[in-house]
Amino acid sequence: MVRIRDVAGHAGVSTATVSRVLNGKQVRADLAEAVHAAVAELGYVPDRTARSLRTGTTPVIALVVPDIANPFFTSLARVVEDVAAAAGYSVVLCNTDDVAAKERGYLEIALRQRMAGVILAPADASPDLGALLAAGRAVVVIDRDVPEAVDRIAFDNEGLGRRATEALLRRGFTDIACITGPESTSTARARAAGWRAALAGAGIEPGPGRLTYANFRVDGGRAAAAGLLASPRRPQAVLATNNLVGVGTLQALAGAGEHGIAVGIIGDLPFATSDMSEVTLTPLRPEDLGRRAIERLLARLRGEAGEPVRIVLPLQ
Repeated sequence: MVRIRDVAGHAGVSTATVSRVLNGKQVRADLAEAVHAAVAELGYVPDRTARSLRTGTTPVIALVVPDIANPFFTSLARVVEDVAAAAGYSVVLCNTDDVAAKERGYLEIALRQRMAGVILAPADASPDLGALLAAGRAVVVIDRDVPEAVDRIAFDNEGLGRRATEALLRRGFTDIACITGPESTSTARARAAGWRAALAGAGIEPGPGRLTYANFRVDGGRAAAAGLLASPRRPQAVLATNNLVGVGTLQALAGAGEHGIAVGIIGDLPFATSDMSEVTLTPLRPEDLGRRAIERLLARLRGEAGEPVRIVLPLQ
C-alpha cells in the first residue's frame, strides 16, 4: 500500500508539502508538479474512508450550475474538477436548467448524501441554503448574488457591462441597445447597469425599448433581437450580456438579412455563428471563477473560519 511518505520520498519533498498539495494549498509550482507526478506514478490514493469518519461527510462536492450546455460552465467545471481531484475530492455536476425546483432538489441531495460542500451558481435569486448551512456544510456561491451570508465569488459585472459598451462607443455607435438576462438575476442587472453608466458617461440617454430582459440562452437572445428588429427605429448596435444571448442575437440578425447592426458580446462565442466582422467581444475567463471557487471551498473544508467573504474578480 502506497503511503503519503512514499509519495514524499519519490517526489523529493516533505510529507507536509505532499499534504499541502493534496489539500489544494499553494506551493511552488515545481514542487506541486513533482508531487502530482509521484502520485500518478505510484498510484497513491488518499484514505477517504478515514477522512469521512473524521468529518462526518463524504469526499464529494456538488457543483450546481444553470446550464451545462453553455461552454462557460463547461470550462468552469473542468477547473473545479481538476483542483478538487488533486485534493482528494470527487465532483458531482448538477444541471438545474435555471429551474428553482431542480436546484432545491439537488441541494437536498447534497445534504442527504452528506456531501462535503457545494459550489452553486444559483437559478433562484433566494436559494434555500438554510439546511446545508445549519448542518455545517461548506457553500460557495458563484456568478450571482444571494441574500444568505455565504462566500460569494463573481466577476465585476457592472464593469464588464461598462467596458463592453465603451468598446462600441469607441467604434462611433451612439444608439446602442442592450439584451441582458432575467431581471431577477443580479448578474443581468449589474451588466445592464454598466451599459447604462457607459452611455451616461458619453452624455447619451438610451431611448425607450433599448433595454430588454430575456433568458440567458440562445432563444432568449434571438427573441429579444427579433423584437428590436421589429421596432420602428432599429439601433446601430446591440450589446448581448452573455455568450449564448450573443449567439441568438447574431442568429436573428442573420435570419433577417441584417448586416448593418454591430454586436457586442460579453464572453467568448462558443462556436462559429456568422460573419464576425461586426462583432466586438469582451472576453471572460470562467477558469478563473472556477479556480477561486474551489480554492475557497477547500479552504473552508480545511477548517478556515471567519466571516463569509465576497470576492469580485477584476477585469482582465
